[in-house]
Amino acid sequence: MRAGDRIFQNLTTGAGIAIVALIGLIGLFLVIQAIPALQSDKVNFLFNHGWSTNDPDNMAFGIADLAEVTVATSVVALIIAMPISLGIALFLTQYAPAKLARPFAYIVDLLAAVPSIIFGLWGILVFAPAIEPFSQWVNDTFSWFPLFAPGNVQPNVRGTIFTAGIVLAVMILPIITSLSREVFERTPTAHIEGALALGATRWEVIRTTVLPFGKAGYVGASMLGLGRALGETIALAVILLIPQGRNFDWSVFDGGATFASKIAANYSEFNNPTSAGAYIAAGLVLFVLTFLVNFAARAIIAKKGD
Repeated sequence: MRAGDRIFQNLTTGAGIAIVALIGLIGLFLVIQAIPALQSDKVNFLFNHGWSTNDPDNMAFGIADLAEVTVATSVVALIIAMPISLGIALFLTQYAPAKLARPFAYIVDLLAAVPSIIFGLWGILVFAPAIEPFSQWVNDTFSWFPLFAPGNVQPNVRGTIFTAGIVLAVMILPIITSLSREVFERTPTAHIEGALALGATRWEVIRTTVLPFGKAGYVGASMLGLGRALGETIALAVILLIPQGRNFDWSVFDGGATFASKIAANYSEFNNPTSAGAYIAAGLVLFVLTFLVNFAARAIIAKKGD
């Protein structure tokens, strides 16, 4: 092996080891900082819905509500973003002429550069009032169904999971669209030309060649988008209202806090190590959850590559 190749190999190997070590050290830090708070917790950390950490000597906190709101908000965003991203990716790769596809793709990718606080302010000040009549109609018409039942922040229908989920969908749209577009563009030309030669229409080509080839990549992209949604902080802290006296009840018109927004909104309690440890423990759960989602995404993509 040449000296240059050896140096490059060592540098890349060292970079990979450094990243893994850094992730491991972050996880270790979170565990060490969280243990004292967990030992002082008076209730079950995983299944309790309350959160009281003001008194370091009498703390009672659990992540049940945080976990449920985090998952609900992210799932709503994913349900909305996945089909839209699929449509945009297919349009850009299969239908749009090159002169249109390139600038349109840049515009979609540009959404990823917009700061979270901008999305949050737009969501609560512009989008929420605009969509309020529709939100109210859905809430009134389908209130018999638990998913659309009156929420724990009624009569407000703005600062809810419904609004936050739609805004979050816009935020993860560039991630899913960009990765899906890259996968669809790599569909073998021979497959496409073969289908066209057999008389297939454009939609039949997409259904029989493009989608089967890119399905795993599309699912992997969606999982990465889900990982991004799980960790969103400021936008959700701005949009979601905190309920008083009622726990999350799996309605999209509920308010609440996610792991990340709860931590960001209560940083003032970090002056006490034990109280701060409670939030670090919540952050540890989010860290593990996000890591598992991203690991699943990489596993899906790698399986397709095999």
